[in-house]
Amino acid sequence: MNIMLRRSFLSGLNKWINSAYCSSAWNFTGTQLQSKNYGHNVRKLGTAAAATSDFVKPDMFCFQCEQTKSRKGCVTVGVCGKTSQVSALQDLLMYAVQGLSMYANRAIKSGITMSKECDLFIQQAMFSTLTNVNFDQDRFPEYIKTAIYHRDAIKKIMEEKSSQPLDEKLKHGPASWVPESYDLTYLEDEGLKVGVLENQSIYGPDVNGVRYMTIYGIKGLSAYACHANALGEEDPEVSTSLYEVLDFLTSGTEEERHDLTTNLKLALKVGEINLRVMELLDKGHRKQLGIPSPSEVNRAPVAGKCILVSGHDLMDLYAILKQTEKEGINVYTHGEMLPAHSYPILREFKNLVGQFGSAWQNQKIEFGTFPGPVVITTNCVIEPLKSYRDRLYTLNETGIHGVKHINLENKEEMSQLINHAKSLPGFDDKTIQKFDKNTFTVGFGREVILDNADKVLQAVADGDLTRIFVIGGCDGSEHKRNYFKTLAHSLPPQTLILTMGCAKYRINDKDYGTLGNTGIPRLLDLGQCNDSYGAIMVAQALASALNTDINSLPLSLSLSWFEQKAVAVLLSLLSLGIKNIRLGPVMPAFLTPTVRKALQDQYGIMPVDIRHPLEDMEDMM
Repeated sequence: MNIMLRRSFLSGLNKWINSAYCSSAWNFTGTQLQSKNYGHNVRKLGTAAAATSDFVKPDMFCFQCEQTKSRKGCVTVGVCGKTSQVSALQDLLMYAVQGLSMYANRAIKSGITMSKECDLFIQQAMFSTLTNVNFDQDRFPEYIKTAIYHRDAIKKIMEEKSSQPLDEKLKHGPASWVPESYDLTYLEDEGLKVGVLENQSIYGPDVNGVRYMTIYGIKGLSAYACHANALGEEDPEVSTSLYEVLDFLTSGTEEERHDLTTNLKLALKVGEINLRVMELLDKGHRKQLGIPSPSEVNRAPVAGKCILVSGHDLMDLYAILKQTEKEGINVYTHGEMLPAHSYPILREFKNLVGQFGSAWQNQKIEFGTFPGPVVITTNCVIEPLKSYRDRLYTLNETGIHGVKHINLENKEEMSQLINHAKSLPGFDDKTIQKFDKNTFTVGFGREVILDNADKVLQAVADGDLTRIFVIGGCDGSEHKRNYFKTLAHSLPPQTLILTMGCAKYRINDKDYGTLGNTGIPRLLDLGQCNDSYGAIMVAQALASALNTDINSLPLSLSLSWFEQKAVAVLLSLLSLGIKNIRLGPVMPAFLTPTVRKALQDQYGIMPVDIRHPLEDMEDMM
């Protein structure tokens, strides 16, 4: 890079870092980052990371999840198992979806209503690119083809309804891209032209990182929207907002797209949209499955034929229970399906017999020892071992190349699953003696907690409760995640712990007793990561009861993140102005030191990997 240009760029960074912040929203003043100048200078060399003309472009570049290689980015194959080909196809799908969104946003503004099929497609397409969702390269050409189909259908309607020429911006970029074929090799080559590094060459690392935080937030909320849709809940305004955000990222004004302040505000808008989506999801669960209530869940299996269900989609679990209840097949939950046992409609099924295993990252061991078929409903699937590959089934947006993918509404495919379970040994009386006889306690949804709010407030008045800790989120295999375990295990008896998500498995291995004389367990499991909305509702209700705001509550948030759902939830919390969140086990690789400092200065976000959890506990207490 030109030395004078580098000095100018660094000077701009320093000025921005020292600029003033507004307390209520992103309002960064001072010098804007002129990343576009920096970016175009680099792009001449062919890639964002290029520093010399002999730079070799990596096979892929992905930094969307916490486990990314060397905390910087995966460049040959994803730590998750994603191949470079799948990575390129996902980047190209993202590009095609942006082209669709450019048309959809303009069509809506001109009074044209989008079809439900298009609205649902964009959410499913984004969901398919989440970490640990779809590793099947053969599925992505169809996604890309469908995006082009919807885009061109909208284009045709716009041309028929208006005599005005189309916006000039629709003649370039993703809005005008026409694939020569849907051959995998061709699509992979096209995907390599529109990935993270290519965009970084245009926007620079700071702005590009925030733009991808926005994209990853959209991926996360799209997953939640798909869950809500499966429960019969949808809101066209959610898709309308997604079209608008994705359109801006592609065709906003040159100045706006390169402005860090504008992009940070856009990320918070995604957080606001996600709040609406999680409200729909919360409503759908209760409408379809009843109000969650406390329940003891068996961890030891029972004798008989069996099916294991993992992921998040409770309506898929309902369908499997319904179809197997008269077939003599027991059904077990795994991972984030554990909270299913708290819903009264699901508990009515006698063949829902317990929980097998723990968090998603342990599935290679746990699936291998399960003597029946394993069904993956949503995200958190890992490339399977040979020991159980032929017993694995994927649903919805999940996919593994060569693994059976089925539709539960297809009677023939459902029968295939049932017959497979009958053909396998299942559990016998001798085997079940080897398993842990302890139980999990689930079902402390927001209704249960708020129904006992008077006891909680009395405990505060009596000195039996001095602080509430929210310790939840995603789990993973890194040893650093034991931070959350150490923190929870070390908390004094005058504390209450709220947890949700698979991070619960880090801390639910201990009996924390009850809170004073209230009879309320000190560890309250609110449910899935999908149930994060409930934690927000509890916090808002307590703040109202104490005539204060959330940031003034005796409340500490220590959140474990892993993938894009967690990014969406974090953006939602920031959009509410919630501060002093501890985040880990490490900070996202897509956020540069400059942006991390902005988050720390504006919202007090603190990484958990720089101090011992006991030191943090003392500060929080």
